[in-house]
Amino acid sequence: MKNGWYTHPIRVRYQETDQMSVVFHANYVTWFEIGRTEWIRNMGYHYRDIEAKGLLLPVIDLAVKYVSPAKYDDMVIVCTRMEQCTPLRIAFESQVRKVTHDKFISAEYTNEVDLPGDLLVNGGTKHVWVNTSFQPTRVSKVMPELYEVITNN
Repeated sequence: MKNGWYTHPIRVRYQETDQMSVVFHANYVTWFEIGRTEWIRNMGYHYRDIEAKGLLLPVIDLAVKYVSPAKYDDMVIVCTRMEQCTPLRIAFESQVRKVTHDKFISAEYTNEVDLPGDLLVNGGTKHVWVNTSFQPTRVSKVMPELYEVITNN
């Protein structure tokens, strides 16, 4: 999945919307996080296991562009791909897309043009690897096997 897109489905829940049945803007940021969590899970790792090794991955930059709203009961997919990675930093590109069918299975896509559905939101996040004291830490030294998987997939 070298620089490919990983997708994860979400059905818009009532509590994620406002009185107009439109998804509250901050929920897209939560969905970006879900996308990153599922992306790394797809690589064979769980955040809790990474954190147990003393590695944390705080967000240091966030970009969100709203194109069209999602509404209550819509089926959306969160599309996530790694944009760049160094031993200290990692950046992700994210999209939320509305799909018309109910039975969407998580999948991988090589090209953005192949992503299903209509674009609702795009953006991304940048992160820095830190230890539990929030000091920058090279993932390649603490978990070289994780770094290898991330950079070679």
